Amino acid sequence: MIKKTLYFGNPAYLSMRNNQLVIKLPEVEKNDTLPENFKKASETLFPIEDLGVVVLDHKQITLTHGLIEKLLDNNTALLTCDSSRMPVGLMLPLYGNKTQSERFNSQINASDPLKKNLWQQTIKAKITNQAEVLKKFRSCNIRNMMHWAGEVKSGDPDNFEGRAAAYYWKEAFPQIDNFTRGREENPPNNLLNYGYAILRAVIARSLVASGLLPTLGIHHHNRYNAYCLADDIMEPYRPFVDELVFSIVDSGEDYTELTTSLKSKLLQIPTIDVMIGKQKSPLMIAAGQTTASLNQCFEGKLRKIKYPELL
Repeated sequence: MIKKTLYFGNPAYLSMRNNQLVIKLPEVEKNDTLPENFKKASETLFPIEDLGVVVLDHKQITLTHGLIEKLLDNNTALLTCDSSRMPVGLMLPLYGNKTQSERFNSQINASDPLKKNLWQQTIKAKITNQAEVLKKFRSCNIRNMMHWAGEVKSGDPDNFEGRAAAYYWKEAFPQIDNFTRGREENPPNNLLNYGYAILRAVIARSLVASGLLPTLGIHHHNRYNAYCLADDIMEPYRPFVDELVFSIVDSGEDYTELTTSLKSKLLQIPTIDVMIGKQKSPLMIAAGQTTASLNQCFEGKLRKIKYPELL
């Protein structure tokens, strides 16, 4: 079942009752002139088992500890935003699988040749999906991208990922003069940053559910990064975020500010349809298949990670 993504951008009291998330509005709760039955009727409830991602985007949101515990027990990714209203923190459970210690050992003991092979598969899938985005939205030549995807070797020693990225972002937004991809660069980087943060939460959640350590990457090794493996595995998924951002930019909608309307569109990322294993699937479900196959690669049961393709 596809899990829901909830976004909170206004003051709210969030608690738990009967395994349901209870949403109360502070202006209603603090108003002593309102009858209790009216306050009760103004509550909104969501079954916690249906939630996959919860985004907190306001400083006046209060959560009970019981709710946090239940969300984590349900493997719900809890995303918090900073003063600029961009995702800045991610909370996940410490465990998510009954055989977690065995899976940790398989992951920790993975050989360098295996990790390099997995990275080769990852970059090949990423470049292929990037080429498909360009093919769908732009009229540029993608033969070089497909050639690079086919030439990626174990560990990508020739840095075809970098070559492909340079060409990809040069062709991405021809309507924007001198577009540069970067976290602190001009829009539509704001859309890309927000979308990638949502994607990262989805992948990290799936890794935990598959009993893997999100911190221990196959390629990324930043000592200050708690989600190196998530950053690795999300690479072939990034083009799905790009595809959505391309469509927003091409529509002519104002994207200079990350409005509620734009956030609403980006929060649909977990439900984007992708092709995986020759079947159409929501991105969040596909992410679970990807991380489950990665675990099997670590255990020696599979040789190939299942990555999605664009429709």
